[in-house]
Amino acid sequence: MDSNGDSERPVRRTPSAGWLDRLRGRPVASARPRREPPAHVAVVTDSAAAVPPEWAAAHADRLRVVPMPVMIDGQIYTEGLDDVETELALALAMGKTVQTSRPAPGLFARSYRELAEAGATHIVSIHISGRLSGTVDAARLAGADGPVPVTVIDTQTVALAQGFAVMDAVAAAEAGAGPEEVAGAAAHAADHLICFAVPSLEQLRRGGRITTAASMIGTLLAVKPILGIADGQVVVKDKVRTLPKALARLVDLARSAAADRHDGARMAVQYFGNRAQALELVHELAGSAHGDVWCVSLPAVLAAHTGAGVLAVAVDAPSRPRTPEHTGPSPAVQGDETTGSGPSEPSDTDRS
Repeated sequence: MDSNGDSERPVRRTPSAGWLDRLRGRPVASARPRREPPAHVAVVTDSAAAVPPEWAAAHADRLRVVPMPVMIDGQIYTEGLDDVETELALALAMGKTVQTSRPAPGLFARSYRELAEAGATHIVSIHISGRLSGTVDAARLAGADGPVPVTVIDTQTVALAQGFAVMDAVAAAEAGAGPEEVAGAAAHAADHLICFAVPSLEQLRRGGRITTAASMIGTLLAVKPILGIADGQVVVKDKVRTLPKALARLVDLARSAAADRHDGARMAVQYFGNRAQALELVHELAGSAHGDVWCVSLPAVLAAHTGAGVLAVAVDAPSRPRTPEHTGPSPAVQGDETTGSGPSEPSDTDRS
């Protein structure tokens, strides 16, 4: 008792809901499972993808572009840092020795680390055909010791056929897709059309990207082959007699590929040193595209093998559903800039 004579009342504890449920014979609700944080997937590619620099900059939180070195008379040039286009154009005109190299694994490791530090929980690394370059091997070496899991994809293609796959992967990542979905968005890169015409096959022959026998088609028979990529390597798709006929054939191939897409196709024209001709192709293809036909300079790492005066067309694969609309500037009519970021560390010479 306290001082006023009242008896102290006992404190009644309220049984927990779990205790009451057990007393009444009701099943106890299981604890709510912990949800894993959403995946933050980032994408890495190489400069052979020809992703326009404005587009890459607009998506820099999810995308890194590793530059591929170009060597002119033994001197190394890096896209994005050096005026490699001017140097390459002069070298090609003067017949200087031009070579390319895969990026060193350390460059990929740096990109993977930067993206992981920025919050990436998985990285999808999307690269030029392994039959044209050792770049995909360098990415695998770096990814094996990456700070987060790295999925490396050999696109078995090049230029904006590869670049469209990169853009699709970035769009999927920005929409919150997981690693498998992001990788899947790039898995059909080889189905995208990429075909091109060059004034001479000599640079492709020197670089080992086309056989001596194939190069003689244009030299001895005075024809202009239409080239493409099949099974990851350069092949002859057609042969015509003159450059105007070659350009007309490029238009026909692009329109035919676009016609297989019921929702319209993304299309791009690529070039090196001949923008006026490229814009003529853009005009011819304008009515066949979904949106603007992009006009994008070929990266120096590819122009080193095709030579000046190349014209290429890239078209969406007909069988693929379109990914969410991409944000950022559209290079419908773009200058001569090429994509690239960061310093370059040359390594082994690209394999044929």
